[in-house]
Amino acid sequence: MKKITSICLFSIIITLIFNINSISAEEKGDYTLIEEYEEDVTGDHINETIKLYGIFLSSDSNFYRDIYALIETKNNQKWEINYIGGYNPKLEFIDITQNGINEILFQSATGRSNELYNYTLHTIQHNELNELELPFQSVSGAFINDFQAELYITSNTKPIIMDLKERAEEYIRSGIYNEHGNLPKRTSLLIDSIAFFEPLLISKSKGYGLKSYQQINGIDHDDPLGTIETLWYYQDDDWIILQTDWKQKYK
Repeated sequence: MKKITSICLFSIIITLIFNINSISAEEKGDYTLIEEYEEDVTGDHINETIKLYGIFLSSDSNFYRDIYALIETKNNQKWEINYIGGYNPKLEFIDITQNGINEILFQSATGRSNELYNYTLHTIQHNELNELELPFQSVSGAFINDFQAELYITSNTKPIIMDLKERAEEYIRSGIYNEHGNLPKRTSLLIDSIAFFEPLLISKSKGYGLKSYQQINGIDHDDPLGTIETLWYYQDDDWIILQTDWKQKYK
């Protein structure tokens, strides 16, 4: 009796494993082709076929919960890149590293408003697929007395001072300031991560760089104070800043 029970239990386990594998295979078949590209991403001067696939979160959703790209050469060499989900995914092909090989820049919107994006940058060199780190800018800021705010950007030695008197009544109601424009306690600004990267031609000799857009907010995301626009250039395996501009909303 024990032997029969053990055999039955073993059969159930095998059946469960088989079903799990079958479900995974079926889900893979549910991926739809989003876009197909013909680009040289290996530097051999022969276009590869790059197919971007995705699977929707549900039948009535435009959000892709999983996305991947399949890269295939003419001699059937293949690479696969898995991406984070999002709306309206797409690929761009630009020689960002100035080595004569197009990198693969992926983007997808995190929400329907298309204000924040996911980004990933990959390169294929010597038949190896690698992810490149995208630029990051360390920014800090806080409210200061007299309905003002100070913003520190890495490349600046002095803080940017913002006059926020247009929002004084709202800040008093929210408790950021008292009626005299003084701070009951120190409150930091709400600083978003980089929301958007835009490939930009620096010059014919220098090639392409990336322009980033980073929003700075006051008390919440409905209180935008302005945007940091930074021009980045990849040099000596690192990102350098060519230019940073502060676009303030309130003057």
